[in-house]
Amino acid sequence: MKQIEVQIMGQSYLLGCPEGGEAQLREAVERVDAAMCKIRDAGKVKARDRIAVLASLNLAFDLVQREAAPAPAPTAATDTGPDDARASQLIQRLDQALAGDGHLL
Repeated sequence: MKQIEVQIMGQSYLLGCPEGGEAQLREAVERVDAAMCKIRDAGKVKARDRIAVLASLNLAFDLVQREAAPAPAPTAATDTGPDDARASQLIQRLDQALAGDGHLL
C-alpha cells in the first residue's frame, strides 16, 4: 500500500493509500481540512480534537442528507448538466484523437 503525506489544519499526516485511490484520498483530505479550518476560524472552538469531532459530524450529516434526498426528476432533453457537458467534451476530444492528433486530454 502506498503512503502519502498530507496536511490537515497545518499538521502533517502520513496516510496509507490503496493503489489508484490517491486522488480520492487527497479530495477527502481537502474536505476535512476545509471543514476543520472553517470551525477553527469561526473562533468558538479552540481544541483540535473538538474541531475534528465537529468537522466529522458536519461531513457525516451532509452525507446522510444527500443519501436521504430523493433523486431529482429527469428534465427536458435540452437541459444538460455538468456531466452532459463533460461527456460532450470527452466525445469531441476522442473524435479529434481518432482523426489524427492522438491526444485525448
